[in-house]
Amino acid sequence: MLDESRFSAVPVTILTGFLGSGKTTLLNRILSEEHGQRIAVIENEFGEAGIDSDLLIQGEEQIVEMNNGCICCTVRGDLVRILGELAEKRTNGELHFERVIIETTGLADPAPVAQTFFVEQDISDYYLLDAIITVVDAKHAHQQLDACHEAEEQVGFADRLLLSKTDLISAEDIATVEARLRAINARAPIAHVHFGKTAIDDILDIRGFNLNAILDIEPDFLEDVSHEHDDEISSFVYRHHQPFNAAKILAFMHIMIGEFGTDLLRYKGILYISGTKERLIYQGVHMLLTETLGSAWQYHETPESVLVFIGRNLPKQYILDALDSCLVNK
Repeated sequence: MLDESRFSAVPVTILTGFLGSGKTTLLNRILSEEHGQRIAVIENEFGEAGIDSDLLIQGEEQIVEMNNGCICCTVRGDLVRILGELAEKRTNGELHFERVIIETTGLADPAPVAQTFFVEQDISDYYLLDAIITVVDAKHAHQQLDACHEAEEQVGFADRLLLSKTDLISAEDIATVEARLRAINARAPIAHVHFGKTAIDDILDIRGFNLNAILDIEPDFLEDVSHEHDDEISSFVYRHHQPFNAAKILAFMHIMIGEFGTDLLRYKGILYISGTKERLIYQGVHMLLTETLGSAWQYHETPESVLVFIGRNLPKQYILDALDSCLVNK
């Protein structure tokens, strides 16, 4: 019997939001929901290495990671290629999925990503851009919107705005943030999301992407593909197979936050801690740091710490040297 679903347009959701807003947490929520659908995930990290795929729930989903640049810049060709490969494998019966979710880097302007589904004929024939979902960090929204054009673009192009970390600010401050978001984008409904918990029906299959509304915001949307990043923002990665001394590494993390928290846009990592069977997962934005235990290292795995830092004018060598000093026997 012919599977007609393989030949209908595959809905695509672009999940965006500035660094540390909670996109991966929301994506995990979607992947773990009992919706009965297989989802292909395309994930993009800004920097020489990504770790978010290690933080994602690994089920039947097809997860493709692109970490050699911003999805809206140098790897846009990779996005087209990956979408094409997914379509070919699905048509041939090699892969089975009903939808695609693209999680962009926090520094991505969503316009060129959305553009792909209109200017690339093969892509537009096979896929349907369902919606752009933008997660906004309520605590740091004003700071990020003031400092980064990309944060404003992410809000402006959203079909749904999800406000995270509302438990960290007052009701009055929440109202102020929401008023600013509505001033940027009056057409996108705003909902609160707490650790990724939100109504799935409000973000999937909503047919929210309206090309005419986008053209009202940016008339040259289909022609202009230019895009630049703030040169002050950069990323670097620390890797080491030697375990950290728990007291030393946690003490340094808090010292680093105190000294450079304002310029630390995003920092996250999986730590190999001496005497601990589980991974220690840390994620932070500016002055906020969360630490949780992850899965245990398996017998066939070689434990390794991987830390990613994204920030403005960070003292890379100082941080790398300090991390080395936190290793066992250092």
